[in-house]
Formats: sequence, structure tokens, C-alpha cells
Amino acid sequence: MARYNEAKCRLCRREGMKLFLKGDRCFTDKCAYERRPYAPGHAGRMRKKMSDYAIQLREKQKVRRMYGILEDQFRKYFHQADMMKGVTGANLLILLERRLDNVIYRMGFANSRDQARQLVRHGVFQLNGRKANIPSLSCRPGDVLTVREKNRKIPVIMEAQEVMARRPQPGWLEVDGANFKGTVTGLPTREDIQFPINEQLIVELYSK
Repeated sequence: MARYNEAKCRLCRREGMKLFLKGDRCFTDKCAYERRPYAPGHAGRMRKKMSDYAIQLREKQKVRRMYGILEDQFRKYFHQADMMKGVTGANLLILLERRLDNVIYRMGFANSRDQARQLVRHGVFQLNGRKANIPSLSCRPGDVLTVREKNRKIPVIMEAQEVMARRPQPGWLEVDGANFKGTVTGLPTREDIQFPINEQLIVELYSK
């Protein structure tokens, strides 16, 4: 599958806000967005009047890049959300939050979603006692995530204890850092997603 392999900080600059794609680096002076808070490229500093379509597109790109999802997969999530009961935009964000790589990131076992995705691909985690290596798996209430015994001493996992201590845990997750275990205690709600997202713009974009 194709994957964006260029400088991730360019994505934050393009969207005009931090997407926290590089974990702790985003909170330091090394953050490229802090040093150059304008879009990349020759015309990055120019002020441009954006059309309604451009505003909707940028909102969709922001969410897609934040969760590290390609366009076709993102569109599938939207269609799935549209067929569910309730508000389509909120359903979309909830589906994205339930992804295995995002749950691992939210629990604090990884510094970024990209890192969480890599750890999943390498088979570091077990889901309900079975090896889980598909980042897009959708977690359900009652699911238990554990770090495999042989992977508990790798540096990234060892640092997870410190990450958990400083990162607030969502109410729908319960983490037992000492035992390298996390439990999905419920489903996320729209209120659990504090990042500034206007999902209605995405709904309007795909509804054209």
C-alpha cells in the first residue's frame, strides 16, 4: 500500500496547525511548525482567499493525515459512517478513534499514531490473547490489549510508562502500565475527541 514517506512536518505546515505526527518532538523547539508556521513552498507565505470547496477539502485532508489514512480507505470509513444511525460526521470520527493503531496511541504505548502503526505491523501487541498485526482493526468494548512478553523490553515500550504518566487517558480506555495492558471499557464519543475538527465540512464535501 502507498504511504506518505516525506517530511511529516510539511503536512502540519500545509494544514496550518500541529497534527502531532512526530510525538514528543511536536512539543519541543525543534518542531518545524513552530519555526515556520506557514504553508511549505514558494508561495507559502502568501495570503489566499479560500473557496468553500477548498475549506472543506483542507478539513478532510487534516483529519485524514492526522490518522494516517489514505484517500480510498478514508472514503470507505465515510460511507460506513453514513450508513450508521446518528450523526454521520461524529460516526466518522468515532470509527477512526476505534482503529487499533489509534487505540494504542491513545493508551500511551506509542508516541504517535505512525509509531503505533509500526508496532502493530511488527506484531508487538496481542488483542484478547491473540496476535494482532492489522492497524485498521476496529476495537470493541471489552477488548484487552497487551504487549507480548518478548517485546516488553524494547526501548519504545519501556518509554511507554513515562508517556502514560504525562498523557491524559480518554474515559473509554483503561490502562495498566505496570502490566503492559490496556482495556477498551466503552465506545468513544464525540466529546472525547478534543482536537479542533469541524466534521460537518467533511460531510458537505462528500455529499456533493
